[in-house]
Amino acid sequence: MSKRHKRRVLVGMSGGVDSAVAAALLCEQGYEVIGVTIKTYNYEEVGGNAARESSCCSLEGINDARRVCQQLGIVHLVVDFTQPFREQVIDYFVAEYLSGRTPNPCVRCNWLIKWGELLRKADALGAEYIATGHYARLAYDEQRARWRLLRGRDQRKDQSYALWMLPQPFLARTLFPLGELTKEEVRQLAERFGLPVARKGESFELCFVPDNDYASFLRRAVPETMEALRGGPIVRDGQVLGRHEGYPLYTIGQRRGLGISAPEPLYVLDIVPEENMLIVGPQEQLYHWGLSAQQVNLIALPELPPEGIECVARIRYKDEGAPALAWQDAEGVLWVRFAEPRRAITPGQSVVLYRDEEVLGGGVIRTWCDSFPAEFPTVAVSAYS
Repeated sequence: MSKRHKRRVLVGMSGGVDSAVAAALLCEQGYEVIGVTIKTYNYEEVGGNAARESSCCSLEGINDARRVCQQLGIVHLVVDFTQPFREQVIDYFVAEYLSGRTPNPCVRCNWLIKWGELLRKADALGAEYIATGHYARLAYDEQRARWRLLRGRDQRKDQSYALWMLPQPFLARTLFPLGELTKEEVRQLAERFGLPVARKGESFELCFVPDNDYASFLRRAVPETMEALRGGPIVRDGQVLGRHEGYPLYTIGQRRGLGISAPEPLYVLDIVPEENMLIVGPQEQLYHWGLSAQQVNLIALPELPPEGIECVARIRYKDEGAPALAWQDAEGVLWVRFAEPRRAITPGQSVVLYRDEEVLGGGVIRTWCDSFPAEFPTVAVSAYS
């Protein structure tokens, strides 16, 4: 039996078809629905066309969300989260790039803003739950007394990877109305409900980088710093091959835009911010056996077993994942050893652990590694390949 009751729910409304159908389904199921659109940034500060951006949280998104709520006959609110978003997401985004890492701000935004701040708003409005249009599922495990986060049924649209930071108290107050649906079924429902966004296109860009130009955004955010970083060395085996435009503009595994010539293709192997340096080399040097991660959040279990756990680990959003053994040391650092070396393990990105359809948890990649702590379980590769 479900542990949920049909009460007041805040639905995060981006102005897209997914959140619109989520709200419509909850209305149909008898919930008292309040549509909430969050304003996360000041449009004049981020560049792009503020009036007609397709990203979530844009002016167009706010207007489309309002139209949907009018169609459904529910209250629509716009809440201003610009200050916490700047402090927790934009400043983090910039700081991570300046530290030589490649961040995933959407994961952090989900945790701190779309859930953390929205749940505070839910408390103020007397709402028991929040809901979103994410393609993911939840199930309660009575034996473990924990909420389980599962992949969405539509594997092509599954968004569970971006939700690994959500702690148990957040999951307990979450509804995912689209978890059992495919994207085409959502489109069909939008047509049936007569929603004005039924055929609206999708957004694939960061909301606060509406022109999808990370370089321009960083140059606007920290112009003096970015200018000072120009001209650092691009190094292979101790030899300077060229000069870069500023190390924050590059990521592990990048080949294009290096501005160097060599008899074989060269890729960014490492970023050394303290020396303003890029290290490059051939593609085979991008492969590593494993990684360590911090800021760990476990969902399926309160802690990993001492012998580690066999899983499939994804190291980026588009990654299909690979067999691995995950283990946590006494300091809480997550160590992941793959059955086979993986390409371009990137500090700052998320590693997310799965068993079948379930998200075990995840962490923020600290570094790749080819050797592991002495205490790391000695399990044969064949045991989890």
